[in-house]
Amino acid sequence: MTPATEKALSWLEQLAERSFVGTESRLRTLFDLLRQINEGTQSDPEQRLADLRQRRNEIDAEIARIQSGDVSLMDDTSIKERFSQFTRMARDLLADFREVEHNFRRLDRAVRERVALWDGTKGALLDEILTQHDLINNSDQGRSFQAFWNFLMSSSRQEELSQQLDHILSLPVIAALHPDPRLRRIHYDWLEAGDHTQRTVAQLSHRLRQFLDDQSRQETRRIMDILHHIEARALAARPYLPDYPPDESLTELESMAATPDLIMERPLYAPPLPTLLSLDPLPDDAAEEADPMALYEQVVVDRLRLTENIQQALAEAPQVSLAALLRRYPLEQGLSELIAYLQLSSERFESLIDEKTSDHVSWDIMSADGSIITRNATLQRVIFVRSA
Repeated sequence: MTPATEKALSWLEQLAERSFVGTESRLRTLFDLLRQINEGTQSDPEQRLADLRQRRNEIDAEIARIQSGDVSLMDDTSIKERFSQFTRMARDLLADFREVEHNFRRLDRAVRERVALWDGTKGALLDEILTQHDLINNSDQGRSFQAFWNFLMSSSRQEELSQQLDHILSLPVIAALHPDPRLRRIHYDWLEAGDHTQRTVAQLSHRLRQFLDDQSRQETRRIMDILHHIEARALAARPYLPDYPPDESLTELESMAATPDLIMERPLYAPPLPTLLSLDPLPDDAAEEADPMALYEQVVVDRLRLTENIQQALAEAPQVSLAALLRRYPLEQGLSELIAYLQLSSERFESLIDEKTSDHVSWDIMSADGSIITRNATLQRVIFVRSA
């Protein structure tokens, strides 16, 4: 919904007659807000320490009363009043999210209009768009939304909210009010609304990237047209040139770009980390628990053998896929050998990757009890190509 629709629905809800109007909880909320502002702007350390000590004394006094058996509980009126205020503020928060999302959507629409009608340089357009984006992010609304999002993304905060909502909605006085069942997952609605806002910002970034890609393709096409024009002019002038090349150069070109080698760009010397070996003998019980068979169970893939397999296959055909190669030379060491083949495709041989076609590879391994287990892997088609 748009912010205007949200405001209209809120106005309709306010027209309904309320059977209970609470004032005490809102007064406490006002006092808490004033206390937070006062503490957040207090620059005198002594005054802040005095306020913290006073709050600590109040907490200690309350702990002493509870330990003595004096547990003061909130009456039904106070519970209903505070729950009503929580419900209203939770819905207002969703409306605020929609307004923030609407602002980002308006920026995205303005970006699309500017891209469609822009005829200047690419740098000037990016500078204007990024300036508008930074203005929204650095505004009070943008900073407040980012702080709220970081606060709500904490898993401990979400779990705490879920536990408190379950406890409060199970109270008899709250259950008698028949609250909206969606309140039990209101914090997930906040997350969903915030995620909509984040995706709107991601769409703006995608729009900028699409614009840059289109501009790059247009510039590349223009360069190729210029090169083809030069080639055509050269071919047209060839009949008027002598049959032998000139002795001296016709023209000279300076370097097309500077290649500076700045001193500060060179990495500093990084000494290798020393290997510290302990000369203390192992205790007798540790020596007995150590299993020396682990030294002989290491998996070492013979990359030379795999290289010879690829060379033999390419000697018979100009190209071969990895799946066909594995059918000819089945995997003997499982996943480690498959990864070695993939490394060789990028390090030692020329290869192509067909992203639209997938190959299925399988191999057998022996479990601890001696049974044979078949493993499967699905990967994009890798094709080894014979070098020219």
